[in-house]
Amino acid sequence: MTGRVSIITGASRGIGRAIAVELGKGGGQVVVNYVGRVDDARETARLVEQAGGRAIVEQADVSLAEDADRLVESALAAFGRLDVVVNNAGITRDTLILRMKDEDWDAVMNTNLKGAFHLIRSAARPMMKQRRGRIINIASVVGIVGNAGQANYVSAKAGLIGLTKTAARELAGRGITVNAVAPGFIETDMTAELQSDVVAKMVEQIPLGHVGKPEDVAKAVDFLASDKAAYITGQVLNVDGGMVM
Repeated sequence: MTGRVSIITGASRGIGRAIAVELGKGGGQVVVNYVGRVDDARETARLVEQAGGRAIVEQADVSLAEDADRLVESALAAFGRLDVVVNNAGITRDTLILRMKDEDWDAVMNTNLKGAFHLIRSAARPMMKQRRGRIINIASVVGIVGNAGQANYVSAKAGLIGLTKTAARELAGRGITVNAVAPGFIETDMTAELQSDVVAKMVEQIPLGHVGKPEDVAKAVDFLASDKAAYITGQVLNVDGGMVM
């Protein structure tokens, strides 16, 4: 898929940035999406181009249908086609169910799940015309096993897995595969805020004995976006060091 065109949401840092750089290697063309961190998004674009790809930076809040449509239109206008969509945008509003406000629930669901729905719906149209496409949703292992204090986040990620399987069934006939990657405990800005004793307890649950890196997730996404994964659809690939088996 030399020269493939990819949209990565939430690509200004962390896992999204690593995915953008990986998909940009060797001539990939990448739409770097962000909501509020324009300088970080521009740095991601610079790293993509440093890796041998081309990049444009596009502000869009995919929780809004019109923004998702505009993001796809920008990719088509800049590069003429759309091969890969990575739904990575996500936020957290963690607290226990008894303390969770409606706005905390809605904000997470709108970005993490509804945003993916919006972009899949928008991207499916040009991909169906091409009779080819790859959609990869970034879920989480907590969407499989649950996690106290994250009812909204877990529900969104579990819903994203269900959306992945349904979209895979609906779009397979047009040559479009839809899969999910479920990261475990990955070294990001979010995990960097955790206390050392919390990190130590998490690592104890990982058979490989260490925290993952954003690049570990990016390589899994790159595989699912490639021709090597042409006969794989509707699947969830855990990238978690064996945390969830």
